[in-house]
Amino acid sequence: MTSEQSTPVAEPASPGPHSAGTGRTLPSQRTMMSWLFAARMVLAVAALLSAAVLWTRAPDASFLVSVVVLIGFTVTAYSWWLVWVRGAQPGLFFLFVQALVDLGLVATLVYSSGGGESPATALYVVLIAAYAVLMPPLPGFLVALLASSLYLAEVMWPTPRMPDLGVWGQVTVFLAVYAIISALGTRLRQAGAEQMSLESELRRIKLEADEILYNIRSGVLTVDSTGRLAFINPMAEQLLQVNAAVMLGRPFLDVLKRRSAELWAALEAGARSGERVSRGEGAITRLDGSRFPIGLTTTTFARGTGAGQSVTALFTDISASKRLEELHRRAERLEAVAALSASLAHEIRNPLSSIRSSVEQLAKTAHADEDDQVLADLIVRETDRLTRLLSEFLDFSRVRVTQSQDVDLRSVVEAASRLVQAHPDVGDAKIVIEGEPTFVQADEDLLHRIVANLLLNAAQAATGPVHIRVSFGAGHAADLPIGSGIEQPVRIQVEDDGPGIPSAVLDRIFQPFVTGRKGGTGLGLAIVQRAVEAHRGLVLVDTQAGVGTTFTIFLPAQRKVEDAAA
Repeated sequence: MTSEQSTPVAEPASPGPHSAGTGRTLPSQRTMMSWLFAARMVLAVAALLSAAVLWTRAPDASFLVSVVVLIGFTVTAYSWWLVWVRGAQPGLFFLFVQALVDLGLVATLVYSSGGGESPATALYVVLIAAYAVLMPPLPGFLVALLASSLYLAEVMWPTPRMPDLGVWGQVTVFLAVYAIISALGTRLRQAGAEQMSLESELRRIKLEADEILYNIRSGVLTVDSTGRLAFINPMAEQLLQVNAAVMLGRPFLDVLKRRSAELWAALEAGARSGERVSRGEGAITRLDGSRFPIGLTTTTFARGTGAGQSVTALFTDISASKRLEELHRRAERLEAVAALSASLAHEIRNPLSSIRSSVEQLAKTAHADEDDQVLADLIVRETDRLTRLLSEFLDFSRVRVTQSQDVDLRSVVEAASRLVQAHPDVGDAKIVIEGEPTFVQADEDLLHRIVANLLLNAAQAATGPVHIRVSFGAGHAADLPIGSGIEQPVRIQVEDDGPGIPSAVLDRIFQPFVTGRKGGTGLGLAIVQRAVEAHRGLVLVDTQAGVGTTFTIFLPAQRKVEDAAA
């Protein structure tokens, strides 16, 4: 998120302490180096002043102090340039050089202000404590030994003498200060490293969470207790057709109420009383007035005493799921109608055959006149028509996968195309076939009936010349409704530039006996639907008046073991 982009990156590992954020940890190494340089400048100025005092009494000593001060200024300037201009990470050798310079400055200041009896010897304690924090234990201990050695040398200079208990007590204090500060510094460094690791892990988790929120196919938005928009992800922007850059931080519930009353009510109830919604449903109205269904869930988060609570909503476009549910319900209805059709066809077919036979016999008797012959012919024609209709009913009821094998879609489409173009009801229809050989495990006879019915339906629906394009090949999972369950889909598409399907029958085109063509039985598309379902596939339709219609069929490339055994 935006706040993550300004988060400072942790410094690389080094022997010294690092920035570890806030809490019981050490300041950053650069911060402590800044303090060290500033303190050194103060020491250098003090040593320079003491050199000026010594000039009249001891010019040689004053000159030596001035040289040490000059070295201190030079090393400090170069070190500052390395750390702050070049951005170099201080290493162990760098720190040891700094320690030698500081020891030299303190020693000259102690020497010029009274030697081992000078109050400035307390600066050794400060110096030991500083480098016990800055350096690892062993180098820090070496600095403490050097400071103790310098202190002993200044005590015994210029008159050598055996150090008394007070001197040894001071050295003990130096080493004790080092031991205590070093132990505390080690603990703080460890705590800093642990905190840095935790912060790094939290940043990683936050980035992953942001990545998920920004890329999931569900809309996520959060409003605070006053109804202002606190967060919205790109999918929510797309579904609600709002601009996050404009709406963030502004009152949002009134805008949301116009888009989705159900989503608004859920957020309003959450902000007002903490009520949560689990697996609710609603709808979103687009700017063009069209609507689509959504599934929604809300949750609330308290933001502290007196601050109210924010409400987060997770919502998803469930148009595909609803469409898939409708397809399954349609398949169940077709199964019921198929069973009824089979039963009625068997019950009617035998009496109809008897009627036809009896009428033919009556027409052949000697007493039959011309009118009787005309009526007999009419009855025979109508019984033949009813017999053909019953045959279609039986075809509709007998849609089953009886033999599953590897079938080349191109050969099936070419055979169905030849059959349809030879049909007497097909006029000026031009059929174009596109696609490379594509194999699918299916019942070849049912595939032939699917393609033939769709081609015949497109040709018969046109009142004039019509162009029909049949394409096939591997399908893409992204083109399928969510939850279709079709693995490795194969696509068959039949597209025409005919008049389109009337809106009055569009929602019922796969129902038996529903047809928009005069004289049609309304069973062709119902058979297509049942044949596709028998293969555990899916058929979708897209039509536009005056432009044409496209039927898209998705079939699994391989039949499942349990389907083959059924």
